[in-house]
Amino acid sequence: MLMYRVPQAASSSVRATLPLTYVTDVPLPGRATRLDYESFDPARHLLFIAHLGDGEVIVVDTQNSRVVARIGDIAEVHGVLVVPELSRVYASATGSNEVVAIDEDTLKITARMPGGVYPDGMAYAPDTHKLYVSDETGGTETVIDTQTNRRTNTIELGGTVGNTQYDASSRHIFVNAQSRRQLVEIDPVNDAIVARIDLPGARGNHGLYIDSQHHLAFIACEDNARLLELNLLSRQIIQSFDVGEGPDVLAFDADRSTLYVAGEAGIVSMFTVSSSTVSKTGEGSVGSNAHVVGVDPSAHHVFFPLKNVDGRPVLRVMAPR
Repeated sequence: MLMYRVPQAASSSVRATLPLTYVTDVPLPGRATRLDYESFDPARHLLFIAHLGDGEVIVVDTQNSRVVARIGDIAEVHGVLVVPELSRVYASATGSNEVVAIDEDTLKITARMPGGVYPDGMAYAPDTHKLYVSDETGGTETVIDTQTNRRTNTIELGGTVGNTQYDASSRHIFVNAQSRRQLVEIDPVNDAIVARIDLPGARGNHGLYIDSQHHLAFIACEDNARLLELNLLSRQIIQSFDVGEGPDVLAFDADRSTLYVAGEAGIVSMFTVSSSTVSKTGEGSVGSNAHVVGVDPSAHHVFFPLKNVDGRPVLRVMAPR
């Protein structure tokens, strides 16, 4: 295993403010340019990382802490989503306004399809075999049939669009309508908008995570550094929390009931989620530009792709204390 020591000051800061411990830094290939979304396949122990600045998806074997593939020719790749039941990975190529399909067995590109004006976050609805893609500046949701890898619909949302998530309880898709300060609910059976939920206190509601077990939506607001807790049954905001500047990606470790919120300023906030309450358990820096977070649900490792550590990109791996 490749081990790199975190600078003492950073390590002390994390220990003092976050219930996390440093595990390792895995060197990543390419330039020290922006890294974006990541997606983890727990069965294969493969982590797929969008290297936006280099236009490629990096594949990391998390068991052996090593890079096993670089999948290029994905211009300005933003979103990445692994769908294990299809043995497939989807990546949104904002530079070419495409969604790219990657075979998980061969790690080769197998299809390209239109993704809108600015394809970003993605979610998969398993019952209908559809992929939903946020078109951030186009104000729409692109729908792709994963059985044919063809675009089948474009849902008009209006304004700028944030992240998209699937709710296993309602079997619906939820997407942030940022400029409208709403969470939009879509029925994948007919791609109809069934609800527009107002989000008082939201400014730039971009990041999103759906906790289906507790019927909760967690919404990260990048323009006012807030995390909103929304009850999906009552459609009401329950709580609002301060988080680090520019909150972006959220991840959840269900077995440990821990929610992670990562922000552009490198500040990570941690919350404990239960059936009765949500409470903040820690907050601190794990590295510059740590705006992306992912979780290994079995090892409980937490993954932070960092674009520049001593001049090179790394995957910082941490674990709960």
